[in-house]
Amino acid sequence: MRYNQLGRTGLLVSEFCLGAMSFGRDDAHWTGRGQGTQQAVDAVIKGALDAGVNFIDTANIYGQGSSEETLGQGLRNLGIAREDVVIATKVMGRMGPGVNAMGSSRLHIMDQVKESLRRLQTDHIDLYQVHGFDVLVPIEETIRALDDLVRQGHVRYVGCSNWAAWQIAKAHGISKAETLSRFESLQAYYSLVGRGLERQEAPMLLSEQVGLMVWSPLAGGFLSGRYTRDGGGEGRRSAFEFPPVDKDRAYDVIDAMRPIAQAHGASMPQIALAWLLHQRWVTSVIVGVRNVEQLQENLGAGDIALTPDELAALDAASKLPEEYPGWMQVMQRANRATPPGAQPSRWVK
Repeated sequence: MRYNQLGRTGLLVSEFCLGAMSFGRDDAHWTGRGQGTQQAVDAVIKGALDAGVNFIDTANIYGQGSSEETLGQGLRNLGIAREDVVIATKVMGRMGPGVNAMGSSRLHIMDQVKESLRRLQTDHIDLYQVHGFDVLVPIEETIRALDDLVRQGHVRYVGCSNWAAWQIAKAHGISKAETLSRFESLQAYYSLVGRGLERQEAPMLLSEQVGLMVWSPLAGGFLSGRYTRDGGGEGRRSAFEFPPVDKDRAYDVIDAMRPIAQAHGASMPQIALAWLLHQRWVTSVIVGVRNVEQLQENLGAGDIALTPDELAALDAASKLPEEYPGWMQVMQRANRATPPGAQPSRWVK
């Protein structure tokens, strides 16, 4: 297992993060995702930690709190020392019927952090993330509430999920101007068939030293290899196509993946995960599994070294269509040489 810095912090997290979304009971949005018994969850947690995973991600909204409860109880059942695991959870989703029972207001954040701590059976959360962008709440209010939690010791680091690059940049400006804790990570959707964050978010992550936690690395199971152009395939996407994919382009990606998987004696999911680990802005890939066998298969992707030719083939099949101003900036970078005809400056990237 390899470990990476989370953003610009000194915190080291495993390149795979165990996703706890399926822990606990189903909820209204994710029917069929529940993980069964506490015993089954404990086995998955133990398998992950034994393999070197030190990073586990959940959210208060998963199973309306039951994911946090099951995770907390599992760590207690296994006798895991608190300092041996990095626990990440999230806040924003609706947790009750009241008008203030969701969002990123100070009121909701302060209420929910106490509940998450109780459910997780811990006195601090290592990474507390805002689960989405709340259009009703000023960013300043959210940042100040999170900073208070850091100063109080309830939270060690803060991050966000599903925010746009400009929103994170604005938040960083506020944090710097007011000397407040800044977002050190972004949790976002990213996959071989969903490379949209490469337009704005990925360059921002590198520039500002923000870590990236990838959710749905298999595009909701699309990259499992079960789905074909003729409409075959069974799984969650058969009933709920999330996240959305451009299927015409996505099946080209599947076609490019198959010979690479065969060459490595690997599964299709392993190739999809290995590709993510080769992307320089990726800090940790979140894997959600139902059993230890599936966990072991996913973690095996860390042993796959894709060749430059294989990476080029996957890039060619999955690359984003060019859009403005990206194509204009590429053209301008190519001309940034002095004098004319010389090689571009080593500072031009």
